[in-house]
Amino acid sequence: MALTAQASASSDYSNRFNALVDGLPSGILKNRLSVCSSEPLRVSEFSISHRGAPLGYPEHTQEGYLAAIEMGAGSIECDVVLTKDRQLVCRHSQCDLHRTTNILQTGLAESCVEPFEPWKLGSQASAKCCASDITLSEFKSLCGRADNIDLKAGSIDEYLKDRSTMGTINQVGCGTLLSHQESISLIGKHGRKYIPELKKMDAVSLRTMNLSLEGYADLLLEEYRKLEVEPSKVFPQSFDRRVVDHWLARYPDYASNVVYLDGRGRNPLFLPSRRDMDKLFKQGLRYIAPPIPMLLKQDDEGNLRETAYARYANQSGLKLITWTMESRLSDIAGFSTQESDRLRVLDALAQRAKVFGVFSDWPATVTRYANCMGL
Repeated sequence: MALTAQASASSDYSNRFNALVDGLPSGILKNRLSVCSSEPLRVSEFSISHRGAPLGYPEHTQEGYLAAIEMGAGSIECDVVLTKDRQLVCRHSQCDLHRTTNILQTGLAESCVEPFEPWKLGSQASAKCCASDITLSEFKSLCGRADNIDLKAGSIDEYLKDRSTMGTINQVGCGTLLSHQESISLIGKHGRKYIPELKKMDAVSLRTMNLSLEGYADLLLEEYRKLEVEPSKVFPQSFDRRVVDHWLARYPDYASNVVYLDGRGRNPLFLPSRRDMDKLFKQGLRYIAPPIPMLLKQDDEGNLRETAYARYANQSGLKLITWTMESRLSDIAGFSTQESDRLRVLDALAQRAKVFGVFSDWPATVTRYANCMGL
């Protein structure tokens, strides 16, 4: 599938990839990635957009989604939460509006469950503003912004002062917030697949809206049905096994694409087993998505190898997806001494751990790698 983006945009989006390649030591990987670094980006399902392209654009905004589409991401993620009037919108969490929008600088600041409190000795600056406390129309009136705040701020303006790392956020100005339905239309218009995540909503909010957890999960898939989206193009995901099991049992037309976001590795006592993976497969699960450190390890010579978790998942027939490449966080902690090591990690994920897709905060990096490797 060809991209509609202009060649100049494709080139701009690849600048970071080229810089990472330049930082690699001489060898097979650098040589292979160097020879294809100037070709037009081609859409790859190996490349998954994580919240749009938040390394350079406000997350879950129209501008970020369009950038990810131009970067060749084969699937685009909308994290889903509910507004006060039970409308699904794209946000990373129920209560992040004070960080990711300008709500504190508007009259809707009065709706925040915890108003802004400036920094003082012994206490950081704080606020808490939730999508569940405003209506869809109020949500749509807000501007998306970079998720950067100053915990030592003495005022709201200082709290929200932009501290972007790549500069493109400044060009966006006011990021356009999207409802879940709007994201479906936008993603579908550009021929990409959908990978929505049902985010955690607190029990009090769900009760107030007269919804069970299962009812909340139903709302997500019912929007795709209402818009007549082909189920094979939708990859619904959740960290909550109750939600995953509900989708597997209630929605057989979507079941083969349900993704279990597996965060169990955060527990130091968690030990993967082939028996566990086989059980998940027998229950109908086909996709499992752990974070990168659960799939790779370093041997005594510093080479990256697949973990037992990755081997067991592959042996059981489960397809691996992982997160998050190009995150502003230390997504490759333990594997990195310099930025270019991200490409070593990406290569090991594909060649050793045999992953089917990689979430990225800057999808062009994963797309370019996939194009070079024929994925």
